[in-house]
Amino acid sequence: MKKRVVVVKDKMQKNFRYICTEPPGKNFDPEFKPQLTPKQMLQLGVFGGKYMTDCKKEFPAEWFKKAKLCPEKHDPKLNHFGVNASQPLSVWRNKGWIYKDDPRGWFQWYCRYYMGRRLPEYDKWQIKRWIAIRRHIAQIIKNCEKGDPSCRPKQRQAVLHWAYDSRKL
Repeated sequence: MKKRVVVVKDKMQKNFRYICTEPPGKNFDPEFKPQLTPKQMLQLGVFGGKYMTDCKKEFPAEWFKKAKLCPEKHDPKLNHFGVNASQPLSVWRNKGWIYKDDPRGWFQWYCRYYMGRRLPEYDKWQIKRWIAIRRHIAQIIKNCEKGDPSCRPKQRQAVLHWAYDSRKL
């Protein structure tokens, strides 16, 4: 596959460049098996609709056609489970969870990874973080009737933010 250079011009990055070496949605690390694509996540409702509202030029337009977005503010009603399951970006920064090239965090990494960017050491770190979210899935399974969206909605929404389809739990 021919390498693609992506130039980012949004509120958080000006003239930032990265290279995609894999085709979109293909050749993921064997440990990384997300249940939802970025497009599906945006359509279901994640991050209060605020995330990615100024990034539309970086990603395929089809991702945003039915996305639940709110450029003005974070609106938990736009989340699939209708609850706030997010921490402020400042918390992520303070905990050291933000990589300099992805100032918005894990979902930005996932979108860029999905599009074909590969940064081996950084990818391994993010995939380990993704795997660790399974502890929340275990809690939902342990404490909820299967398919009951009213049981632990905040935890279900948080799991959804990590590309696990918590509607099926």
